[in-house]
Amino acid sequence: MERFVSCFAELEDPRDDNVRHDFHEILCAMLCGAEDCSDIALFGRAKREFLRQFLHLRHGIPSHDTFSRVFRLLDPMQFQACFLCFMEDFAEAAREVIAIDGKTLRRSFDRASGKSPLHLVSAWAAGSRLVLGQVATEEKSNEITAVPKLLEMISLKGAIVTTDALNCQRAIAAQVIAQGGDYVLALKGNQGTLHDDVRRFLDDPAHASELTESREVDGGHGRIETREAFVSTKIGWLQEQHRWPGLAAIGKVSRRREVNGSISRETAYYLLSTALSPARFGEVVRAHWGIENGLHWVLDVIMNEDQSRSRKDNGPQNLALLHSWALNACKLEVSMGSMKGKLKRAGWNDQFLARLLTQPPQGQMR
Repeated sequence: MERFVSCFAELEDPRDDNVRHDFHEILCAMLCGAEDCSDIALFGRAKREFLRQFLHLRHGIPSHDTFSRVFRLLDPMQFQACFLCFMEDFAEAAREVIAIDGKTLRRSFDRASGKSPLHLVSAWAAGSRLVLGQVATEEKSNEITAVPKLLEMISLKGAIVTTDALNCQRAIAAQVIAQGGDYVLALKGNQGTLHDDVRRFLDDPAHASELTESREVDGGHGRIETREAFVSTKIGWLQEQHRWPGLAAIGKVSRRREVNGSISRETAYYLLSTALSPARFGEVVRAHWGIENGLHWVLDVIMNEDQSRSRKDNGPQNLALLHSWALNACKLEVSMGSMKGKLKRAGWNDQFLARLLTQPPQGQMR
C-alpha cells in the first residue's frame, strides 16, 4: 500500500470534503473478475476480513453507488498518469516491440444523450504482454489524434513501435524517432502515391536482387501457413520523392494459408526506420498482431469488457484502466496458468490474491 499510495498521491479525490471512505482504498479492486461497480462492492463484502490485512476500512466496504460516483468523477488523465507511475518499474523491462492499436467498448454508448461508444487506444508491450498505457479518442475524432498523446506518456527509447495503416502518419513517425524509438508502420493507400511506389518496387521481379528475404512455414490443426518477409534498404529514390521522417528501409510480408484445401493469400507493406533483417522484420510484424489475442480478446472474452454498461461521465474510461491494471497484475505473476484461471484463483485463494497485490517489480514476467 505504501508503494501504491506514493504513486497515487497526486490523484485528486473528486468527492466533497465530507466523505466516509478512504480514497486510495476505493481504488484497490478488479483483480478477482469484477466487471463493474456492483461486482467490486460484492467482492469487497465477501473479502472484508482479507482486505483488512491491507486496508483500514474504518467505515466498512463502500457501496456500489460510491464506487460508481468516484469512477465517474475521477479525472482520467490524472488516473492514467498515476497508473504509468505505478507500472514504471515493471515497464522498464518491456522495451521491445510496442504495438499501438485501438478498441471500442461497444456497450458504452448512451443513445439518450447521443454519446458515442468509448474508443480507447492502447500501447502493448508484445514480449512481456503488458499494457503500458491507454488514452481515449476525443468525441468526433479518431486514433490519429490520440496516438501522439499516448506516445508522449511512455518511454520509447530502444523500442520498436508498430501501428496499423491508419496510424501510418508522418507526425507519428517523427515523434517516435524524436523519443528515441524506431517504427515499423503498416502502409496502405491512405498515404497516396507512397503506397503505390513501395508496392511497385517490392513486387517488381527486376528489383529482386535488391531485396533480402526470409521464409517460414508452420502449421497445425489442418492449417499450413507460409510467411515470406522481404526488406530493402535501397530507398534513396523513394526519399527523394516522399521525404518520410526517419525512413531507413521498406518491407513486405506475404502470407499463404491453406486450410482444408482452401488457399488464401495476402501481402502487406511496411515502412521501417531501422534496417531489420527479414527474419526479425517478420517477427516484429507478427508481434504487433499479438495485441488482438493478448489484450483485446482477453478484455472482451475473459473480462467481459464489451458488455460493461458503464456509460456516464469518465466511468467507462476509468474502469477500462482498472481492467488493464488487473490484466498486468496477472501477467506479472510468474506461475503458469491462463488469465481466466488466475482471475478465478484470485477470487478463491487469498494467498494467491495477496501475491498479486504484493509482487515486486523485479519479478519475472510471463
